[in-house]
Amino acid sequence: MSEFVNTLVSIFSNSGFARFTQPGGYLYLIMIGVGCVLMYLAIVRQYEPLILLPMAFGMILANLPGSGIIHMEYFLAPAGADPSLYPMFSEVLHHGGLGDMLYLGVKLGIYPPLIFLGIGTMTDFGPLISNPKSLLLGAAAQFGIFGTYLGARLLSDTPLVEFSQKQSAAIAIIGGADGPTAIFVTSKLAPELLGSIAVAAYSYMALVPVIQPPIMRALTTKKERGIVMKQLRTVSKSEKIIFPILCTIVVSLIIPDSAVLVGMLMLGNLMKECGVVDRLQKTAGNELMNIITLFLALSVGCTTSANTFLNFQTVFIVVLGLAAFCFGTAAGVIFGKIMCVVTHGQVNPLIGSAGVSAVPMAARVSQREGQRENPGNFLLMHAMGPNVAGVIGSAVAAGILINIFG
Repeated sequence: MSEFVNTLVSIFSNSGFARFTQPGGYLYLIMIGVGCVLMYLAIVRQYEPLILLPMAFGMILANLPGSGIIHMEYFLAPAGADPSLYPMFSEVLHHGGLGDMLYLGVKLGIYPPLIFLGIGTMTDFGPLISNPKSLLLGAAAQFGIFGTYLGARLLSDTPLVEFSQKQSAAIAIIGGADGPTAIFVTSKLAPELLGSIAVAAYSYMALVPVIQPPIMRALTTKKERGIVMKQLRTVSKSEKIIFPILCTIVVSLIIPDSAVLVGMLMLGNLMKECGVVDRLQKTAGNELMNIITLFLALSVGCTTSANTFLNFQTVFIVVLGLAAFCFGTAAGVIFGKIMCVVTHGQVNPLIGSAGVSAVPMAARVSQREGQRENPGNFLLMHAMGPNVAGVIGSAVAAGILINIFG
């Protein structure tokens, strides 16, 4: 009988339940609760469910004591060690769990470019080609990235929290409202912050319809919101084929570190527009896109363990991420107002908010806000120009940050 009792005690002492009772064990319960909240948002509220659902479940798995699904210490070199000499692959291959294997795609920068490939197959650059001026609105919205970098550096000069230059750059990229880009930059510059930045980036992308409208209304007048824009010209097939090729060459020569993201985006778009590789286009935009999205979200969710996620850094990352997103939206709208004045009222400033690269949600928000003031106003295609320009802009901004701090 005593042997049976000892066996039960041994089983319990080695279980996850016993670890919850250890010092700091309650933090894991908090993280499991956070994961459940994110799953609620994904399932019930349908906020970015394709990303938030597997990410939230990965968060729960990573915070079940003893699960061993991921070991972030394998990927982060000890203080003072040369990262290039750290035996990451040996540790992962011999002792790693499922999360470690999947996370290699993030660490090696494989998943985000493949996501961009899929996005390219679903993107129509026609509105941007038809109205090249919208590229300026997409560029203006990226000011949120660089403004937030400065904010993070100023914050580091206070006793509240300390962010390195690389960490500040990784946090700032949240302002681009592009999850794959944020993950790509963070994995290169500050992998220790990956979980916090990814959760913040995708949460704000999901909340675009909530965050943007108050900013748009505060910065524009009723008359400006009601401006009806002229119909865009029809773009020829030749223009749509030449654009991704030319864009890849020009951007990659100017910012070589952006080549992989911009190149994959434009390759996907070229496959869509040329019309001769339908099977490749469908695979990249459907099966491959879905598989990579699942791997990416699950592996990123697994990085959010309680001992690295629940700290003051995460709080400030969430706050700075919101500031980046709001500042990017505001910069786009303000530049839209400038273009409205320059063109004598031919540009509705609302389309400037679509310069953040949350495609196509940000463009739909511009459309909805325009119709609130004028039911006969159709801004969707006009807003898609800055919206797809924002995707290019965020990739360029990522290349600049990696070039400077990588």
